Amino acid sequence: MSTVFRSYRLQGYIPLVILHIAVGILVYSFGGISKFLFMGIMGYFLIRVFLKGNRNDEVLIAGGYIMGYEVFSRMTGGALTYEFAKYAVILFLGIGMFFKGFNRNSWAYVFYILCLVPGILFSAMNLDYFTNVGNAIGFNLSGPICLGISALYCYNRKIPFQRLQNILTAILLPIIATTTYLYLYTPDLKDVITNTESNFATSGGFGPNQVATVLGLGAFILFSRFFTIKDRLVNVIDLVLLGLIGYRAIITFSRGGVYTAVVCALAFIVIYTFYSNQRNRLTLFPKVGLIIGIVSISWIASSINTMGFIDKRYANQDAAGREDEDITTGRVDLLDAELEAFYQNPITGVGIGKVKEFRFQKLGDVAASHNEVSRLLSEHGSFGIAALLILIIAPLVFRVRNKTNIYFYSFFLFWFLTINHSSMRIAAPAFVYGLTLTSIIHGPPKNSLHRKPTLPA
Repeated sequence: MSTVFRSYRLQGYIPLVILHIAVGILVYSFGGISKFLFMGIMGYFLIRVFLKGNRNDEVLIAGGYIMGYEVFSRMTGGALTYEFAKYAVILFLGIGMFFKGFNRNSWAYVFYILCLVPGILFSAMNLDYFTNVGNAIGFNLSGPICLGISALYCYNRKIPFQRLQNILTAILLPIIATTTYLYLYTPDLKDVITNTESNFATSGGFGPNQVATVLGLGAFILFSRFFTIKDRLVNVIDLVLLGLIGYRAIITFSRGGVYTAVVCALAFIVIYTFYSNQRNRLTLFPKVGLIIGIVSISWIASSINTMGFIDKRYANQDAAGREDEDITTGRVDLLDAELEAFYQNPITGVGIGKVKEFRFQKLGDVAASHNEVSRLLSEHGSFGIAALLILIIAPLVFRVRNKTNIYFYSFFLFWFLTINHSSMRIAAPAFVYGLTLTSIIHGPPKNSLHRKPTLPA
């Protein structure tokens, strides 16, 4: 096992980090290059997948990278369409199933996808005349379909632990480019922070919620690497990156992504401790203490540079220090409106995209939903309930039979928490959900399903 965790420098991790820092600088300096860069990335991965025939699950590397790149592409004008990254993930995983098929025991996710189909019919029937039905369906259904395809491809797919680490690295690298861009975009915070609301200026001019989500995911990946990779130089680099990415996640003033990263880290450390040998457990507390120190430095820096506004934000106070009565920043009203739509249409729902119109009629607000759970209920009715039950129960049943993935609970919690504060606006929760269903090989393949996962000495 030790060779799995000591090979990252030889595989070019450090040059790749430097390259992606350069990408962030390049895109900031020449904004128009972003779209061409994204097209080049797509072309590179397509060629790589077809040349290698997806022998080593290259489609998961491609899907992970594009998922990590999605927010950066939107932020810098590189996305060909707003939902293009989700479609690209669907494309790559579809190609992967063409080469390697999918597990016949994943039938629950076929049923999940079928549960989404009636909503298309009711959407066509119920949407207002002037609403673009195709856009409404594409915007609201691309995320759930992306999740279904990810689950179908990943279900009980046996991959070595090193390959899973490579997939996580592929997700991390574009997040490093995103972070570099953010530091260049807002070098002086004092000019852009005047209150405790989510801040677009500190988020690259893009949605703070989505930016905080991917930065939080990047921070969690770096956190887990500190325990699973035995290379001191790489560990030092990862700790520095953790501090830098964590700082940028905090100063978006969007709390959901930060809280989610913390919960995922706690879940990971519990499972890691359970599967660790005695030697690893002895080093656990010093490592956790070091990470707490890094995170504390990031927090202190954010507090100083935001003139204390970030402290008020996490204390649920406004700029004047008054307690904010609604900790959800108006999301409860959106949730109530969506639940009311479900109560009025419990069987069929109102149709895909229709809840936005329903919400405008009730609240006079066209704000998009932040909660995928309530959106499933309101737009799909009883079919949405069935779909949600599948998404929650199926991986838990899978976990009972297969305990090889030490990331299982972290990935599952990332999906569930993210869809409750950011819906499925980005591909991240869909793709990460799929990774919960992988079967990790921790030794010779013939023994992989019968051995307790082991960690490096």
